[in-house]
Amino acid sequence: MSRLVIVANRVSDPRERGAAAGGLAVGLKDAVARRDALWFGWSGATAQQTATTPRIQRAGRTDYATIDLGEADYRHYYQGFSNAALWPVLHYRLGIARFAREDWVGYRRANAAFAAALAPLLRPDDTIWAHDFHLFLLAAELRALGCRQRIGFFLHVPFPPRQVFMGLPNAQAVLAALAACDAIGVQTEDDAENLRGALISAGEAAAALRVGAFPIGIDAAAFTTLATRRSGLKEVERLRNSLAGRVLAIGVDRLDYTKGLPQRIAGFGALLARFPRHRSRVTFLQVAPVSRGDVATYRALRRELDESVGRINGQHAEPDWAPIRYITRAVARPTLAGYMRLAQIGLVTPLRDGMNLVAKEYVAAQDPSDPGVLVLSRFAGAANELDGAVLVNPLDPDDIAEALDVALTMPAEERMARWQGMDAAVRSNTAAVWCRNFLAALEGEAEVAEAGQAGGRRRLAETATPPLS
Repeated sequence: MSRLVIVANRVSDPRERGAAAGGLAVGLKDAVARRDALWFGWSGATAQQTATTPRIQRAGRTDYATIDLGEADYRHYYQGFSNAALWPVLHYRLGIARFAREDWVGYRRANAAFAAALAPLLRPDDTIWAHDFHLFLLAAELRALGCRQRIGFFLHVPFPPRQVFMGLPNAQAVLAALAACDAIGVQTEDDAENLRGALISAGEAAAALRVGAFPIGIDAAAFTTLATRRSGLKEVERLRNSLAGRVLAIGVDRLDYTKGLPQRIAGFGALLARFPRHRSRVTFLQVAPVSRGDVATYRALRRELDESVGRINGQHAEPDWAPIRYITRAVARPTLAGYMRLAQIGLVTPLRDGMNLVAKEYVAAQDPSDPGVLVLSRFAGAANELDGAVLVNPLDPDDIAEALDVALTMPAEERMARWQGMDAAVRSNTAAVWCRNFLAALEGEAEVAEAGQAGGRRRLAETATPPLS
């Protein structure tokens, strides 16, 4: 079996295992356990100039190769084009995207630097798997250096309709570079159709044939074990005791404008205002660690949430009850697993999300004898698989309030039936299945590649549009 080369903006820390590991590391655990691997990317550190020679350390069968980013590249490639332009556009938020020519130049320079540092480490029979929007240009840069290995690309976030994406300056160049990949994966069939349409409009119809939907999963069995064992943690017991018998609803998200947090908080406030029978009977815990706190948009979001939580608590709190508990610091994943098992409602309402693994983790964390209810945005990729969830329009606080009322009054038999179907889905489409399916498509195993890509070929004629002038 050939070596697997994983390329990501950030490299997994080889010292982190199990519950401490990042999301991508958890998702790829099965793939790197089965074969020799090289994990390449940014170290997370900055220097005066972007490094040309990676630092390499080995753990098990995997080599971890990292380079530091130059300060200018960090500013233009990472903060600029990746996060200020691509991130909002890919989440359908063209109106708040910020475009600057120097950011595009920095994005191209950083992708070229990654390729130049990686190329000398490659073996002729390596399989290369690049991840996410930071590295749209990587395959083309490797091809320009003469690399002929099979290269796959997986986009973890949504891909918007063609008309939205083409509002991105340099969209044509991004799509042309993506066409250098042998297999292109996205989370849902909607994302796949959007990307196919964009590629066709850019004159890359052949590349559209290589796009497939490969929904990512979790290690459900491991998360169930984690949640069960950690439900007796001191921190979880403290939370349970503090509720004094009240229902717990939980939300777990990065503090990001794509997660629908203001609307979610407003929806919980609307529940208390419109359905007063739930006052003093339910507590909402929102865990939202601050991300990109140096960016004005994120600082404004935090201020908005601080004010909203304070206003709702001020209107509805009792001496022995605060409706909303709001945490903006990171909480350890094992503790969160215990909190999820305790929570009778999981509230997952992003405005747009590629998949949202928190929804799947909430399902996996539940007690089979008394499962909770998942209230889920219909615009999260997970909604395609978790049909037992109570679906909401995350832009409508009243819809969220009504869904919470349904969840709070749902009979045990219905809760059980809804959860069993979702649990079966989470356990059948695991992270290991996702890895195997995508790598089969990339490495040419027809029986699984057909499942991921036949839909694209079947719909190609339907999605074809004339190239943009």
